[in-house]
Amino acid sequence: MNAPHPPKVAGIDSTVPSPAHTVASVTSGGSPAVPGAPAALLQDRLAGWVSDLTTLHELTERLIRTGTLDDALPELLRAGATLLGARRGLVVLEPADGLGPATTTGLGLGRADLGHLETVERAALSYGRILQGLPVADGGIAEPDLLAEEGLDPRHREVAARLGYAASYTLPLRTEDTGPLGAAVWLYDEPAAPRERQRYLAGLYVRYAAAHLARLVEVERTRACVAAIREELLPARLPRVPGVRLAARHRTSPRGGGDWYDALPLPDSALGLAVGSVTGSGPGAVAAMGRLRASLRAYAVMEGEDPVAVLSDLELLLRLTEPARSATALFAYCEPALRRITLAGAGHSPPLLIGERRTEFVETSVSAPLNMLACFEAPSVELRAEAGETVLLYSDGLLHRTGDPVDRAFARLHAAAAGVSRAGRQDPDAVVDHVLRTVLPDGRDRADSEEDVVLLAVRFD
Repeated sequence: MNAPHPPKVAGIDSTVPSPAHTVASVTSGGSPAVPGAPAALLQDRLAGWVSDLTTLHELTERLIRTGTLDDALPELLRAGATLLGARRGLVVLEPADGLGPATTTGLGLGRADLGHLETVERAALSYGRILQGLPVADGGIAEPDLLAEEGLDPRHREVAARLGYAASYTLPLRTEDTGPLGAAVWLYDEPAAPRERQRYLAGLYVRYAAAHLARLVEVERTRACVAAIREELLPARLPRVPGVRLAARHRTSPRGGGDWYDALPLPDSALGLAVGSVTGSGPGAVAAMGRLRASLRAYAVMEGEDPVAVLSDLELLLRLTEPARSATALFAYCEPALRRITLAGAGHSPPLLIGERRTEFVETSVSAPLNMLACFEAPSVELRAEAGETVLLYSDGLLHRTGDPVDRAFARLHAAAAGVSRAGRQDPDAVVDHVLRTVLPDGRDRADSEEDVVLLAVRFD
């Protein structure tokens, strides 16, 4: 009776060649056969298959848990190094359709090392030939003793000697649906070549990894597209208005959220300021944010001196055109010559006034978000700033990203604003940078999050 095949694991075909560590068959010229030897041989082969499949399962499980290219590419290199017995390597991602993203990641190679490799003509490198579309055998490209090759490019020989590698093994990254994605190469410190068994297992792993990378490439492209559209929907630059200086910071979530800001010149040397947030995330929220911002701009030009009227019009528009969506917004009519701001808010956090003698939240009337009341009726408030003071507008995402309860998040924001140095208060860019770094330390302002962050600072001269 034939032994049953082990089941497929992690999408990998378990019908594999005999393991390299299988006990060799007894030749006719050797010792007499020992009773039970065939059973022991079969048992050893099965043990080898199980061991290899277990290793592949663990490596592919680690890979599938990666959600970005920045995590997946190093994991691919580490897994390949384990399977091939190499110590260093690099992966070059260059999708053949030219739409990107294009990147090079090294394992045990610094940025300078990768730069040295870039000085070698691509046709002289194994992965360069793959990227140029030259045919490659299923087993990849093995170069067991680079320095002994007579036809080796002189520059390649020099770089190999500088980096201290003597052999390489390269596999293409491609899928049936997307075509070529790039190439992965592993480097050996001494002349060496992977055994047949190692090549087979590495090939299985790389085919699975290529499919995962193709999915991540599509995710990365979608994120980049949403981010580009979103940036186009926000102000390309802040206006220059005598009497005030402006600074803004924006951090978007990977899926693209609906937080936004705006600053636009108005008649009589006035300035319209706005921050807001649309519910939801993804392309739909980004599109809704763009429509809302464009509508607010139109209302601000027509009746910006009355912030309540602006938000009332926005409330009516949202209720009639997008009844299933809500939004928060704050609009301020700024008169730089008088250092006066008249503002109204709909479900939005209050601005923060930062100065030499005071750091305090502006008292605003309580109102529900837009599209959650029959009409918008919250009154406006007026504040006067002293010369040198800064008014900070921000989105709720700044508070939510802290992970703290609301009262503690407000306290953290207040402490960060109060901690701006005297010299820093002279520059609105320094103010927003300090607040962002202090409220969201350790790079949390740039880390992936479901929450967008918007900061808009107005400093009165």
